[in-house]
Amino acid sequence: MEFTLADLPADRVPAVVALCGRALDLPEDAAEAESVVTALWPRASADRTVLAVGAYAGDDLIGVLIGSVSAADPRLGHVDLLAVAPQRRRRGVGRALVAEAERRLAGLGVAELLLAGNPPYYAWPGIDVRYTPAVCLALALGYRQDRTAWNMTADLSYDGSPALRTTEPAEARLAGQGVSVRRAEPADLPALAAFARSTFGGAWDGELAGSVGRADAGCHLAERDGEILGFAAWGSSRPSWFGPMGTAPAAEGSGIGGVLLRRCLRDQHEAGISAAQIGWVGPVPFYSGSAGARIERVFFLYRRTL
Repeated sequence: MEFTLADLPADRVPAVVALCGRALDLPEDAAEAESVVTALWPRASADRTVLAVGAYAGDDLIGVLIGSVSAADPRLGHVDLLAVAPQRRRRGVGRALVAEAERRLAGLGVAELLLAGNPPYYAWPGIDVRYTPAVCLALALGYRQDRTAWNMTADLSYDGSPALRTTEPAEARLAGQGVSVRRAEPADLPALAAFARSTFGGAWDGELAGSVGRADAGCHLAERDGEILGFAAWGSSRPSWFGPMGTAPAAEGSGIGGVLLRRCLRDQHEAGISAAQIGWVGPVPFYSGSAGARIERVFFLYRRTL
């Protein structure tokens, strides 16, 4: 099959969304194709170098790759999205798109390419193990798996779900300790970013900015005497995804984290989301106990020196 590769101009976003709606095999990914493409391409372009390449058979867009340069380390590049139309697979399209990304990113000074998410704009931590052709392609191209990540799923489909347990008693208890919990507003962003940066490092500023004050997203915070003690956010890149969240070390064990988590999950439920993805999970027991979440999506992360 003959095809050509070309840069994708910004006005091709709708065509890329349409292709991803057909090419992303997992229904939960296809349903959020517009959010995924918008986060990885137009939104991410404001903060980092983004590469968008299309594969064409005649005038038909049959494949797309979105890649980026790490804002934290310009020697690292990422493949953020690779999608090929189902009827055009196993004909070299994906291989050609990755090779083009390698060539172009190397020209920008990238020394190592990761098949892994590039926060704060990412759709997956890596390759979902159920995308078997993508795993096979990574191995065939000489990428090595260096990490495994996983998501947990919180069931929001029924009112009695553990993820939707009321937070009112816990909030009343916290209030008795001088801790108030509320929805974050855009005016809170500087303080939230400063708290996240000083407590957890500088990786979450962008995700907080993508959650506070945006449609299909939100954030809640806990504070005492004007001092932030914790936050939880959702919808930064995808409406169904929860995170990031963090609690000040001095407030750990206070119940603040569970309250913030379930307030966000309630928001997602009220937005019509039936299952929330807690992305790139660390503390599995916390999410299991606080929201009845279960490990579900598993991702392989790959890298290769260029």
